[in-house]
Amino acid sequence: VSPQGAVLSSTSDAPPLPAGAAQSTTPESVAIGGGEFLVAGTSVGTTRIVAGESVASVGRAVGTIVIAELAIGPVLLVVVFAGALAVGRRVAGPIERAHKRQLDFTADASHELRTPLSVIEAETSLALTNRGGASADEAALRRVLEESRRMHRMVDDMLWLARLEATPTSPSHETVDLVASVATAAQRFRSLAQRRGLHLDVDSDTATPVLIEAPPEWVDRLVGVLLDNACKYAPAGGHVRVSAVVNSDRARLAVDDSGPGIDPAHRSRIFDRFHREIGDAGGAGLGLAIGDAVVAATRGRWEIGDSDLGGASVAVVWPLVGARLHNGGQPKR
Repeated sequence: VSPQGAVLSSTSDAPPLPAGAAQSTTPESVAIGGGEFLVAGTSVGTTRIVAGESVASVGRAVGTIVIAELAIGPVLLVVVFAGALAVGRRVAGPIERAHKRQLDFTADASHELRTPLSVIEAETSLALTNRGGASADEAALRRVLEESRRMHRMVDDMLWLARLEATPTSPSHETVDLVASVATAAQRFRSLAQRRGLHLDVDSDTATPVLIEAPPEWVDRLVGVLLDNACKYAPAGGHVRVSAVVNSDRARLAVDDSGPGIDPAHRSRIFDRFHREIGDAGGAGLGLAIGDAVVAATRGRWEIGDSDLGGASVAVVWPLVGARLHNGGQPKR
C-alpha cells in the first residue's frame, strides 16, 4: 500500500481493501468482501504492509486448540500423576523398609533385654532376702534392684510401643465402657497412691456407661499411663482425680492432679519419647508416647490444660457409641 493508500500488490484472491484499513496500525475488525477480518499494518520504508485474517478462521483455530487441550490435558494429567506416584513409591520403599527394620530391631532388642534384667532382679531380691539383716552393701543391692526394675519397666514400654507401631492393623475394636475401665485402673493404682500419701478420687457416674470403640487392652494401658503420670507428679498429700463422662456426643476420659502442671510452652513436647517435663519424677518418658499412639489409633483427641486441683488436666475425647449396643452385646469391662 502506498503512502496515499493505494494497493500496490496483493494476493490473487484477496478481496478489495477498504481505504480506512490501509492506515491501521493495531488489529481492528473490518468488513471485507462480505466477511469479517482482523486487519493490521506496519510501515516499511515508503510503503506499508497490511495483512488480515478471517475472524472465522481464527475462531476455528481457537476452537481446535481448546478441543486439543481438553482432549490432551486429562491424558497428560494422568501421565504426570502416574509418574509422580511411581517415583514416590520408589523413593518411599527404602524409607519404609528402613523404618520397619528399626521397629523390628527395637522390638527384638527389648525382648532380648527382658531376660537378663529378670535374672538381675531375681538374683538381687534373693541376695537381699538371704542376708537377713543390715549390711554395708545392702543399700547398694537395693539400688541395683530398684534400677533393674526401672529398666525392666522401660524395656516393657519400648517393646509395647514397638509392637503397636509395627502392627499394620490394630486389634479388633470392641465396645468399651470407660467408666468400668476407670474403676478397674483406679483400684489397681489405689495402693500406689496410698504409699505416696495421695488422695485418689474417681469422679464418674457408675450408673451411666460411657461407651467407645477401641481395643480394651489399649484403653486399659492408656488409663494406666495417665494415672501413673499423675501419681508421679502430685506431691505427698496431694490429689489425683480420674473421670469418665459424656460430653455432648463425645466420651471424655480425664485425669487431673495437684502437681506443678504443664507449662503451655512445653505441651507440644510431652508426647515425645524419653521427654520428661520434670527431671526427678522418675520413669523413662515413654508413657505419654504410648498413650499418644493409642489415642491416634483409636480416633481420639487430646485436651491438655490446667486443673482446678492446681496441676495438670490431661484428657482424651472420642466419638461416643450409642447406648443401644449392636447385636445386643455387652460392653467390655
